[in-house]
Amino acid sequence: MIDWPRELVSDIARRRSVLFLGAGISKNAATAAGQRPKNWIEFLEAGANKVAPNKHILGLIKRADYLTACEIIKTKMGRDDFNTFVTDEFLAPQFRASKIHQDIFKLDSRIVATPNFDKIYDTNANHLAHGSVRIKRYYEEDIADAVRRFNPLILKVHGCVDEPGRMIFSRQDYAAARNRYANFYSIVDALAITHTFIFLGCGVNDPDIRLVLENYAFRFKESRAHYIVMPKRGLHKDEKNVIESSMNLRVLAYDPRNNHKMLVDSIDTLTKQVDAERVTLAGSFSW
Repeated sequence: MIDWPRELVSDIARRRSVLFLGAGISKNAATAAGQRPKNWIEFLEAGANKVAPNKHILGLIKRADYLTACEIIKTKMGRDDFNTFVTDEFLAPQFRASKIHQDIFKLDSRIVATPNFDKIYDTNANHLAHGSVRIKRYYEEDIADAVRRFNPLILKVHGCVDEPGRMIFSRQDYAAARNRYANFYSIVDALAITHTFIFLGCGVNDPDIRLVLENYAFRFKESRAHYIVMPKRGLHKDEKNVIESSMNLRVLAYDPRNNHKMLVDSIDTLTKQVDAERVTLAGSFSW
């Protein structure tokens, strides 16, 4: 089981956290037939296989140059075909939320952010909250107002499958969003200072996430670390040290065997620890 740090439990209990949900969390969902959402690599490989020639695209994917690969796939498919492809992959299958989505909702973090394009967590959260969760995309003008209010909030930091043309997917998309929606990234920077980020099912290669965390790490060298939960398999000690030092992240590693069962069980334990901490806080009035 993951040994959740006391400070992290306290931050979630006090609603001073932002949960970042990556593709690894969506991967727990499934259709009625058992189909699971594609991760970033699987999606790009499927896209590459729809265009020709594709050998150079598959080579880019193998070298982990995902943004360039996506840029080429989008260009070769054309806007309409690419938007159809995205919808077919992330919306049409009707993925159903799993236990881990419900347990994450139980943590009652007021702000949840996600780079995922799908609507799996969003739909489940609004169902459980009877429609009271606000969902804001990176380009909406009232995000600052939504952040300051007490309503539960989901930030779609890369957009949503509802609007494929505004999803941040490729190298050009990242550059354009950084310039056109600088105010949104200022809000994320501010949250990194005032809240504890907990990355679940995320990697550290997302350019936006890297930039926010690297700026935070170098501008506020004596500040508390944020947290990222990662499978320990394939994570070399030297790589872990670089991640922790360059982005001021504390890595919480787990054994990914049995379809990441340890992560699912650990999230369940975390909900119980957070609930117990809230009872303590309520009794002592130490909010």
